[in-house]
Amino acid sequence: MNKPLRRVAIFCGLLVLALLVRVNWVQFVQADELANHEDNRRVKIDRYAQPRGNILTSDGKSITGSKETGGTDFKYKRTFKDGKLWAPVTGYASQAFGASQLEKLYDGILTGDDDRLFFNRTIDMLTGKPQKGGNVVTTLNSKAQKAAFEGLGDKKGAVAAIDPQTGAVLALATTPSYDPSSFAGSSDEDAEAWAALQKKENPDEPMLNRALRQTYPPGSTYKLVTAAAALESGDYSLDGKTDSPDPYQLPQTTGDPLGNDGNHPGCKDGSIRVALQWSCNTVFAKISDDLGNEKMQEMSQKFGYGEDKLDIPVRAAESVYPEDNRPQNAMAGIGQASNRATPLQVAMFASAIANDGKLMKPYMVDKLVAPNLNVVEQTNPEEMGQPVSPENAQKLQEAMETVVEKGTGKTAQIPNVKVGGKTGTAQHGENNSKNPYAWFVSYAKGEDGSSPVAVAVVIESSSTARDEIAGSKLAAPVAKGVMEAILEEKK
Repeated sequence: MNKPLRRVAIFCGLLVLALLVRVNWVQFVQADELANHEDNRRVKIDRYAQPRGNILTSDGKSITGSKETGGTDFKYKRTFKDGKLWAPVTGYASQAFGASQLEKLYDGILTGDDDRLFFNRTIDMLTGKPQKGGNVVTTLNSKAQKAAFEGLGDKKGAVAAIDPQTGAVLALATTPSYDPSSFAGSSDEDAEAWAALQKKENPDEPMLNRALRQTYPPGSTYKLVTAAAALESGDYSLDGKTDSPDPYQLPQTTGDPLGNDGNHPGCKDGSIRVALQWSCNTVFAKISDDLGNEKMQEMSQKFGYGEDKLDIPVRAAESVYPEDNRPQNAMAGIGQASNRATPLQVAMFASAIANDGKLMKPYMVDKLVAPNLNVVEQTNPEEMGQPVSPENAQKLQEAMETVVEKGTGKTAQIPNVKVGGKTGTAQHGENNSKNPYAWFVSYAKGEDGSSPVAVAVVIESSSTARDEIAGSKLAAPVAKGVMEAILEEKK
């Protein structure tokens, strides 16, 4: 064989060898990955070949379903009951656009493909029955969720409610919302509905989960954390006077001093109780400066700030108390500057205080159930930490109850019920150019003295005139409705 032919033969041999290596790599190494890839149409056909299992409320009511379709390879598509109400919890499951939140996280359970359902699949195969999916049982309370959603109405905002003793999420609502059923299929109409919900077409972002994924300046609700840091330092008492001038000149600044809304006379040298009662900026800005940035960061972290992987099991955005200079730290101590928190995080303030200082990790899935009703997985309450001592937590409870009894939070009063709360109004936009955010965070005590619910409400925007925007007017009535719904369930 001459030299050119030998070279061609060697080259062809190398090509055949490369082909054999590639074939074996695909067949034996990548086989499972390719077979189960979400873009593999056969995987999607299998996923929608039978009805999905359902997502249920804490009292066993199904908030999802499945519907048989025609004219497509996908036999069934997902349906949602009161889709706008429950979308922040369920997420979506679409033949064309995939899945999100609980629908995505528990897809294996809902389709029946999870390894933990192997026994059920085997029995179904042996008996000739179609494969069945399992169910996801949430911690969500139907009445509380409805109260939250209806309370928000046409306002843009969010509600997060927690059981302080367990961390179970009782309500998680955002507005505006969307109906996942509108794009659950793969038709042109589904594609149009999906496109209409995207940010470039809808700047209100109805698919944004504001309760978990949006951070805001927490405003005066954060004064609860500053108060906790003050009491824990040992340098302050609940009712002792503070050395707090009114107005207060921020450290290292020469501009206009910081004042107080309403100019309440009690703010000058006001105690922590009085300062919470009338939401005195001057007192808490000075306390934050006196304690220093490091101590304020530490207390924030104890309440859950900086948890960049807080999964409930849907991941919440990280709340941030920044490392900052003195004047910015003073402002962060009243929930402004670069201080940012999710509504869930703000609910965790009240949850820990109501639970005598013990912070429980939030979660919204109680258990996973197989088609034969066996429990596949059960969530057990988990303690995140003790940001404040029981003694100081009880002092903060007293102060929060004073806020509602005879302070800025009177609109949250419930007859014959102990309610603790804190109002908040946070600046929005450069130089406070946009309408402020209205906040309210609270807890309610049951007849046995326990606190079955802590709730945070933020109103991002509404039709209310700027001068009328306040946590007591906009957010507190929403929180009151959620607390009443939970208390009614406990009777």
